[in-house]
Amino acid sequence: MIRKVCRKAARQKRHYRLRNRLSGTAERPRLAVFRSSKHIYAQVIDDVNRCTLVAASTVEKSIVSGLKSTSNVEAAKAVGKVIAEKATAKNITTVVFDRGGFLFHGRVKALADAARETGLTF
Repeated sequence: MIRKVCRKAARQKRHYRLRNRLSGTAERPRLAVFRSSKHIYAQVIDDVNRCTLVAASTVEKSIVSGLKSTSNVEAAKAVGKVIAEKATAKNITTVVFDRGGFLFHGRVKALADAARETGLTF
């Protein structure tokens, strides 16, 4: 019998596999990325203390104000820039990148590149 796995379940399976290998600490927190069809979200998470240190997304009014769409590469670059600025303000310079089971291209890559250009190291 052939099992048909839906796209969301396959992504979650990849994400669980990734999360077995990487974890965020207070010295080097995890930059987690989630993208939906309409928005992109990023969080800097300390897994030891189980708390979110910094968050940014295209749902925020300050990020959306200068964008045409919230679901394109430019929006992802804006979120990457904002998350890096917020993290740097809290003295976070190095992070572990968690792509959330998504492939590293398109919006996820644009967010990562913008965060690197703004000052985060991973």
